[in-house]
Amino acid sequence: MPEKTARETTRKQDGSFAFRAKIGDYEVEIKGTHEEVIKTLDNLPDLVTNVHKAFEIVKPKTVATITVKTEPPAKQEQEAPSESYPRIRSAASSEEAVLRILETDWGKWRPRTMDELKEAMKANELKYSGRALTEGLDALADKGKLRRWNTTTGFVYILAEKKPHSVREESQ
Repeated sequence: MPEKTARETTRKQDGSFAFRAKIGDYEVEIKGTHEEVIKTLDNLPDLVTNVHKAFEIVKPKTVATITVKTEPPAKQEQEAPSESYPRIRSAASSEEAVLRILETDWGKWRPRTMDELKEAMKANELKYSGRALTEGLDALADKGKLRRWNTTTGFVYILAEKKPHSVREESQ
């Protein structure tokens, strides 16, 4: 049931009297002499019901329901086609495999996450444990062969740019 509030205003100097009732979003005010307003208030239950019904007629009856059809999200676990990953020849270690993968256009295009590197290894039928891959990535980063930094999705890896060792190499 809607919220109901009622308030009686004070009598004015000229003898007029007002009563205001609020039902939900609607408000009704009764004005007149004190006696007229009191008589009307005796019929207040019927009056409020009638006013409420009158306002119900004014309210819009249509309710719009919108149904949006969405496609289920693509499963992350589905195996990506192997042609999206670079093809490399077999490697003797996880470090060598990572370097070969990151030397391809796929690896140079943007920094790659651990999961992307695992998938690239899987696409090349190279089986290194997550631990071996992590240790290889850490070793390559420590040697300065990879750049590594943390993002919101975890660490990303890319080949480090080669720096000349001396001034003489820069001029050549």
